[in-house]
Amino acid sequence: MVHCRAMVGPHGGAYRAPALGYRGLTASAHGLASLAGQRILLQGGNAVDAAVAVAAALGVVEPFMSGLGGGGGLMLIHEAVSGRIHALDYMGRAPAAADPGAFDDAEAINADVRSSTVPMLPAGWLAAHARFGSLPLGALFAPAMELAEHGWPVTPFAAQMFADGQARLAPHAASAAVYLPGGRAPRAGERVRQPDLARSYRQLADLGADALYRGELGRRLVAAIQAAGGWLSEDDLAAAEPTWLEPVAVDYRSHRVHSPPLPSSGFQFLECLRILEPFDLPALGHNSAEYLHLLLETIKLASADRTQYAGSDRATIVALLSPEYAAERRALIDRHRAASSEGERYLAEKTDQVRPGRPRPGREHTTHFETADADGNLVAVTQSNGSGFGNGFVAGDTGIVMNNFLYWTDLDPASPIYMRPGSPQREIPMAPCIVTRPDGRPTLGIGTPGSYGILQTTLQMLLNALDFGLNVQAAIEAPRVRAYERTIVEVESRVHESTRVALTRLGHEVRAIDPFSWRVGGGHGIARDPDTGLLSGGADPRRDGVALAW
Repeated sequence: MVHCRAMVGPHGGAYRAPALGYRGLTASAHGLASLAGQRILLQGGNAVDAAVAVAAALGVVEPFMSGLGGGGGLMLIHEAVSGRIHALDYMGRAPAAADPGAFDDAEAINADVRSSTVPMLPAGWLAAHARFGSLPLGALFAPAMELAEHGWPVTPFAAQMFADGQARLAPHAASAAVYLPGGRAPRAGERVRQPDLARSYRQLADLGADALYRGELGRRLVAAIQAAGGWLSEDDLAAAEPTWLEPVAVDYRSHRVHSPPLPSSGFQFLECLRILEPFDLPALGHNSAEYLHLLLETIKLASADRTQYAGSDRATIVALLSPEYAAERRALIDRHRAASSEGERYLAEKTDQVRPGRPRPGREHTTHFETADADGNLVAVTQSNGSGFGNGFVAGDTGIVMNNFLYWTDLDPASPIYMRPGSPQREIPMAPCIVTRPDGRPTLGIGTPGSYGILQTTLQMLLNALDFGLNVQAAIEAPRVRAYERTIVEVESRVHESTRVALTRLGHEVRAIDPFSWRVGGGHGIARDPDTGLLSGGADPRRDGVALAW
């Protein structure tokens, strides 16, 4: 096992010990949400039941990241009985009234009430529960309802999120009433109560999806949005339908790595794994300049392919992940000089930037969490409001914060993710991941928030675990990098200064960031020993992450 010099914690390189247990494990971005999942497991619920409880609780204690008005999510479920992995796409469609001509540029979409797509998080939770759940919805939503009704304490991280979101919340009366009491953002240690949101959860628990998508709750939500000039309609809500899909996967070393198919952009880190597989990464040294340079150049190649082929058919994605195509891309890596990248979003006019290949077919606020049970079921979920507090609009007396997912479309008609009325989301960076052995038994579920950085952070956590042998907590804690446009790269300052200097000499424009920066994600993961059934969980100290086991 190779450790970088910055991995000096007492628990296999980590500062925190992994959570260990046999009966069940939850790992999420907030301790109260992880506890909600544990309550369900203790009541006899399975991993899917626990995932619904965690998701609902996060919608209360992390309102800046996800919730009932969230634009969508992606879920991977390893079903122990069948040995299959199921992917659930619950991404919201653009409203039928959406008009790209209403905006001058993408930034104008960000905090506009018109930026909301159909809120799909409840639809996804309830679809997963209908297929795999065992406990009643009332039990699963009970922790969230209690937290919303009685209140929850603001953490220092949440206080910063409230402060950052104050400008987008303040213009809306309902938003300010809930989240800016007394005209200011809540401070660490203060209590936040959301009684209107608690009532909305109760309606969902009693009536199921119909409450929001065809019922009185949805009518009130739409009325508030339209009164503020938004586009969402009752017909848009009624057409909401999550979709079960077949994951995409690649073999890497002695494992098989699975991610949801499009609209997920997980194929980017799968392509990176294909390109990197022939290299002896441990021999380069963990987070050495040689390793990070190779990693960054690989990311640029796969990112260029993602911006070009997002929204393509499955055959194109399969071609991107073929060994033959990986060999072509691998040959373009200059081990001695950084290439220029177009960045994380589509760029119509490219000059000297890394360009996409030609495969032959044959700002974000997101959350990620994991749940597992004693029977071998494993759930990995990534879901989002889009930006912090979405567009900042709380829909009247529903207590529901609306997403701004149209911000993740483009206004250039040439872009593969151009904003189209009534269109499903064609590409989104959310990409939960499950790793299995060749016999199909799961060994790791992992993922992160972080917008397009998800695709870079997930790759680094996977390599930390699969190549460098780090335990799940250490794999999550390890210092990270993130590539942007041109040769810009952000590097957590725990990466040694000499390494940062060496990267600069290789042509990277290095920008040091905080030692544990939430700019490079907030990963959570669960590892499972298929032979003993031991579960180990990791949670990211960059945010409010907590892993709990029993």
